Amino acid sequence: MTTFNDREKAAEAKYAHDEENSFKITVRRNKLLGLWVAEKIGKSGASAEDYAKEVVKSDFDEPGDNDVFQKVWADLQAAGSDLSEHQVRREMDDLMVTAREQILSE
Repeated sequence: MTTFNDREKAAEAKYAHDEENSFKITVRRNKLLGLWVAEKIGKSGASAEDYAKEVVKSDFDEPGDNDVFQKVWADLQAAGSDLSEHQVRREMDDLMVTAREQILSE
């Protein structure tokens, strides 16, 4: 019975670790996305950092990535950006890969 309990605890620990990494990766992606969009709409320095924090916070509005996309898309449109929806979504995907690499290498 001890072996089973040890396996169960190990599986639970792995699951918790994986979930924590997934959360960190998404937060990092959102920060990177916020910095990318900030540059596109003419923000820099502390203003860009503040904007990136807003993007991170926007992910807590609803499940999934749509809330983040809607926030940055609306901000890009308001700034008169000529980026397409496809370009923004592709950047989100690319930044997810970058964020995963960064988090898993820490």
